[in-house]
Amino acid sequence: MADMPSEFWAGWIVVITVTSFIALIWFVRDLYRAGDQDTGREDEVWDETLREGARPAPVWWFWFILALMTVSVVYVILYPGLGSYQGVLRWSQGGRIAERFVDYDAQFGAERRRLQALPLAQLEGDSDAMQSAWRVFNNNCTSCHGRDAAGQARLFPDLTDDSWQWGRDETQILETIRSGRQAAMPAWEPVIGAQGVEQVADYVLGLSAGDSGSPANAEGSALFLQFCSACHGPKGSGQPLLGAPALDDEAWLYGGDRAQVIRSISQGRNGVMPAFGSRLDDAQIRLLTAWLSAGARIPDER
Repeated sequence: MADMPSEFWAGWIVVITVTSFIALIWFVRDLYRAGDQDTGREDEVWDETLREGARPAPVWWFWFILALMTVSVVYVILYPGLGSYQGVLRWSQGGRIAERFVDYDAQFGAERRRLQALPLAQLEGDSDAMQSAWRVFNNNCTSCHGRDAAGQARLFPDLTDDSWQWGRDETQILETIRSGRQAAMPAWEPVIGAQGVEQVADYVLGLSAGDSGSPANAEGSALFLQFCSACHGPKGSGQPLLGAPALDDEAWLYGGDRAQVIRSISQGRNGVMPAFGSRLDDAQIRLLTAWLSAGARIPDER
């Protein structure tokens, strides 16, 4: 977005500003000139008690307005105020921000580049770096994942365990934070029917409990292999590349009781992890990755 307005709007700004200034000068001049004239209307009365005044406005009002007008003229000479005219000082908000970035880089740039170059294992052992990483998480992630990163509301995953839907190695965590994730679990009830959903749910719960080989789960197993194994794997171990979670453990994002599993299968799920690449810089994302990879433990408060 440009710092200065387009030529069309710049022209209108100039016209409005100059016209308003001239109108104010005329108004003040007319007001104080009229104050010295005898209008002959001081005896007029309206609504029984409202009488026409004859006293002029206080003189100090005139000098105060004149001082403000002088300051205004000086301002539009020095700073942007007349359309696309940048002023003698050529100040702009974008330029001011750029200067701040230069100052920030001069003060912290070297340390941030050092942290970015460190292996993840070394970052995890740096207490100061982990303090900074925790602050990044606290400021940006706790509203969904909770202050302890243990997830909440059966919607946001626990980040303190080893069960990561999209994988928990360095590359996968970096990509998850930077670009976000969009999960898509389709609704299967229209395909396999309500009875089929219950059979698959019982089989999946058996997978989680280590009892999937029960004869009672044979029909659910067949349906699972036909419709679910392409994403979750034939043994339900999951596929991080597809964002398909493992079903053979005890980690359940949307709840692991039978009713919740049936709901997930019948109606589907669509979880969204927003992208933070435009909100956090590379150093912050790397610090956050190191903190999460180390177990997402809250450091000792200082």
